[in-house]
Amino acid sequence: MENTNIQNTPTTVFFNKVNIFKIIITVFHLVGILGMTVPVLRPYFQILTPFHLLLSTVLLFVFHKGWNSAFYIFLILSFGIGYGSEVMGVHTGFPFGNYSYGPVLGVQLFEVPLLIGVNWLLLVYLSGALFHSRVKNDYLAAGLGSLVMVLLDVLIEPVAVKLDFWAWENDIIPLSNFIGWFGIAFIIQLIYRKLSFDKTNLLSLYLLINLAVFFILLNLLLE
Repeated sequence: MENTNIQNTPTTVFFNKVNIFKIIITVFHLVGILGMTVPVLRPYFQILTPFHLLLSTVLLFVFHKGWNSAFYIFLILSFGIGYGSEVMGVHTGFPFGNYSYGPVLGVQLFEVPLLIGVNWLLLVYLSGALFHSRVKNDYLAAGLGSLVMVLLDVLIEPVAVKLDFWAWENDIIPLSNFIGWFGIAFIIQLIYRKLSFDKTNLLSLYLLINLAVFFILLNLLLE
């Protein structure tokens, strides 16, 4: 009798793994939206914010394939430049404007949550992946990736203020924030482009879309 059972090839197993991780990402973001928009649950979900970001980063890097020295350099530089720019911003007002961080994002060093460096790393990786194979010119790709990051920041800023992630002087988000954000993002995006490591990741686009939808919905639903 002919065996008609479908064998699990490595490709099939990997594809299933991708789908499982995508479901986890979507469920996690939907639960986050619910928790942040229900007033009685919000304080608990604010505490969980660092874990949300860390989990997203870990899930993404499960599917990263280019673990070479260039990639580790990218990790260090993207974290360091992003975090350093925030420390400078908090203490001098340059390049983003005058602002300060609240306690929600966890452990701080020099009055900036360490998680902010992870946030820079994650957003550069996700937005850079959009153009790494579509745009050949490094400077154009870095500019487009930085523009995507600015658009994300436009979505993030109002939510972050409402949830006490950070606060702006006089409660006004200045134009300098977006200009500075583009400038720092461009530097890190260019590093991302120039360093040679495998930039394909099966979760990048999906996670980026989930993040964007997450903040779009919170902008609409938060009181």
